[in-house]
Amino acid sequence: MKKLFIAALLFVGMVSFAQDATTTTSKPQRERLTPEQRNEKHLKKLTTELNLTATQQTQVGKLLADRSAKAEKYMEARKARKDSNAKPTAEEKAALKKEMMDEKAANDAQMKSILNADQYKKWTAIQEENKDKFKEKMKDKKSNQ
Repeated sequence: MKKLFIAALLFVGMVSFAQDATTTTSKPQRERLTPEQRNEKHLKKLTTELNLTATQQTQVGKLLADRSAKAEKYMEARKARKDSNAKPTAEEKAALKKEMMDEKAANDAQMKSILNADQYKKWTAIQEENKDKFKEKMKDKKSNQ
């Protein structure tokens, strides 16, 4: 009787752990948006937050599309490098980082030329807020691992 009781407890314990593991690891799946849908969503958000005019909307839309195309190109290159298991050298990393910083500076300059002073100030504040949110998310992610 004692052995049967212990076996039943072990079985119930294992089943309950198995159920807990499946419920905690599954994340709600976010819908995958195409680059055009992401750009449109981002443009709508910027339009409401910055009160963009129609001409500003078209200019910012073009800028978002260009930026998205460049990001897609970088992601393809990174995926190709990852598939070939080729680690970038320190010089390649430095060159890529410089290129990314140049792209960011060019993007900021274009946004500054499109937006007026108040809108640009709001946009930079939004950028900083998003950067802080990203840092917090990464910190949480590292602490959970």
